[in-house]
Amino acid sequence: MLVFVAHAGWHEIVPGGFGVTVFFFLSGYLITTLLRREYELTGDVNFKNFYLRRVYRIFPPLYIVLLIGFVLATTGVFEHDMRPGAVLAQVLYWTNYYFAAYGNAYFVPHTSMYWSLAVEEHFYFVFPMLFLAAVRHRSLRGAAMIFGLICLAGLAWRYWLVLGLDATEIYTYRATDSRFDSLMYGCILGVWQNPVLDPDWRLSTRRKWLILCTALGAFLFTLLYREEVFRETLRYSIQGIALFPLFWLAVRYPEWWVFRWLNWSPIRFLGTVSYTFYLSHVTMLNLASQYLNARGIVLALLGFVMTLVFSSLMYFAIERPIGRLRRKLHKEYR
Repeated sequence: MLVFVAHAGWHEIVPGGFGVTVFFFLSGYLITTLLRREYELTGDVNFKNFYLRRVYRIFPPLYIVLLIGFVLATTGVFEHDMRPGAVLAQVLYWTNYYFAAYGNAYFVPHTSMYWSLAVEEHFYFVFPMLFLAAVRHRSLRGAAMIFGLICLAGLAWRYWLVLGLDATEIYTYRATDSRFDSLMYGCILGVWQNPVLDPDWRLSTRRKWLILCTALGAFLFTLLYREEVFRETLRYSIQGIALFPLFWLAVRYPEWWVFRWLNWSPIRFLGTVSYTFYLSHVTMLNLASQYLNARGIVLALLGFVMTLVFSSLMYFAIERPIGRLRRKLHKEYR
């Protein structure tokens, strides 16, 4: 929703980029939790099944939305300047590096957010092997330390990119080598003090509030402090560290009134369809703007309804049947 509201016209007020960082952290935490459950049950990780589950979950909505956008462009619904190399980069999960090299003008219209999916797929091509090596040769705490050192290396690399190589924010914001640690912070939570799998710290209400306010204060600082080098380097690290306690509290204390709204049925359903919602929302916003002449709050409301309807149809017609097939063919570790 942070990304949607930013793209609906409030990008100067609402930090859509921070929404992507939250998305990365959540993904890292979720995938690591699933890998850890599998390892603790079987003593191993089935790489074939892991990658097949990714294919079932990620590929169908992504390619369907991409195809719809391509058809809308080639039939004249959207103006476009598509180039074969750019479209091929989207198909092959190379959007982020093509974006950094050539800009976003040549993609399928309104699908430049595919760069974030490219970061994810590059990361998960390597991470299961790293996870297995870490937990086999170290304790879970040791694995968390290894992941933390990798995050530090990622920060150092961003500093070198900015100060040594004069890399632009176009690159540091989207390239896998400069953003992978945003996922890795979530992976740390997956192996150390996981709120689902590990014992409770038994925090008092006062300490919960202290942790929550500290994390929110860190977020606010990263949004308000506008120094250019900080925004391209340390900002992502501080946000990743601050998300750790926020996620821990939200998952551990779902009945605390601060987080209770996350369990409301409409919010849970929005989470269920959020992947296709993310992929398609810019297309729907532009359809509402171009053909319904919607502006301002009307554009946001129409775009939201259109995106939600499309995402719901995709969920019931495509994603849920494929999910059943995935569970039938490949054992799930819950």
